[in-house]
Amino acid sequence: MRITISDEIKEACPGFVGMAVYAKVENTKYNEELWKEIDEFTKELLSTSKLGDIKNYPTIAATREAYKRCGKDPARYRPSAEALRRRLLRDIPLYQIDTLVDLINLVSLRTGYSIGGFDADKILGETLELGIGKAHEEFEGIGRGQLNIEGLPVYRDEQGGIGTPTSDHERTKLGLETTHLLALINGYSGEEGLSEAAEMIKQLLIRYAASDEVEIFCYK
Repeated sequence: MRITISDEIKEACPGFVGMAVYAKVENTKYNEELWKEIDEFTKELLSTSKLGDIKNYPTIAATREAYKRCGKDPARYRPSAEALRRRLLRDIPLYQIDTLVDLINLVSLRTGYSIGGFDADKILGETLELGIGKAHEEFEGIGRGQLNIEGLPVYRDEQGGIGTPTSDHERTKLGLETTHLLALINGYSGEEGLSEAAEMIKQLLIRYAASDEVEIFCYK
């Protein structure tokens, strides 16, 4: 899989660096040990953070700034990492989906990165390009219906958009049938911290998704 950055993203967000994690996986509906880690992080977050702190967290603040530069109001269309933290700090339990989604959510919560998680076998073509959403561009967000992605950073395969930092597309979403995962870490704050986030995903995949073939690569 080749991942390219469009000129419009390079102009709007010149510091962007992405990190991809590709792995053979075995997904499960629920993993008790993973949820112990999620619960531990939740307790830590609740004891150390307040709602007003979230938008100032460096990786979240950088993603919010990228939204503004691309033409989207981050107060109306929140990056997923921000939305997850807000959910916990409003005392709303994190939703449980499946092991792959849950572990990506955990890394997103820990790091502040908005991370796309895709079933790699559902991606069409050999190239993904990161661009900016256009007016009236069709995009069915997972559990959200049609999402207005105009002004949002968006990954597109040969058929169309598959992922934004706010929501991924129903067409390429992870499921219990998924055997190959592609996770994309969106580094609008630059390269620092990206490798650590990718390694975090790798170790969780090894522990909880029976992964023994994990590839990590950078793109910018």
